[in-house]
Amino acid sequence: MKRIMWFFALIPVAVTSIVLQFMPDIIPMHHDLAGNTDRWGSKMESFIFPVIIMFITLFWYLLIRVYEKKAVNAEVEKEQLEAKSAAKVLSIVGLSQAVMFGIMHYFILYSSYVQASTGGSKSTIDIAKVSCILCGIMFVVLGNFMTKAKKNSVVGVRTVWSMHNDNTWRKSNLIGAICIICAGLLTIITTVFANGIISTILMLVYIILASVIAVIYSKKEFDIERKKEGLS
Repeated sequence: MKRIMWFFALIPVAVTSIVLQFMPDIIPMHHDLAGNTDRWGSKMESFIFPVIIMFITLFWYLLIRVYEKKAVNAEVEKEQLEAKSAAKVLSIVGLSQAVMFGIMHYFILYSSYVQASTGGSKSTIDIAKVSCILCGIMFVVLGNFMTKAKKNSVVGVRTVWSMHNDNTWRKSNLIGAICIICAGLLTIITTVFANGIISTILMLVYIILASVIAVIYSKKEFDIERKKEGLS
């Protein structure tokens, strides 16, 4: 999985190296909220995002390695399984982000090429809409893996209540997964009909609501477990 993650992280560098051969020397580099270009710059600046993608991937790679080593050094089977589970989910997160940012970068390159070639003053593609749709897809993918993660301190619904025991963790993350998947689907659907700014705002609202619901539910399950243990 780590090799696949690095493969997708390196593709943007290769694609940019090829595409820039056909790009004008000066291309649009930044746009305001309305999509108007407010800065033009050297086409070589297009390498900035691919480099950022590589650094983000490196961060996930190092974090994955930490949990893989923790799994190897664990003396208790439960701790070993939890560490392996965390490493696997982190691999999915890292891979998803590498793919998502890569696709986003390809849209940016295409938009810059078209705009620079035609001399337009506005972005030819609403990158914010593209970003929201990609984020929505990533939320759905990650939501499907949340229920498979064993208790850990890195991924999933991590509150003092959900971390109480395996039952509170499992039930909290089941609801958390459903919430994040719904947030992803709503983001995709509303982005089709709204512009980038509104889509981004709505996406943030969906994520906040999903997080609040998951946290409240984790507290509810914690209270139920406490009663079962006779500690209420």
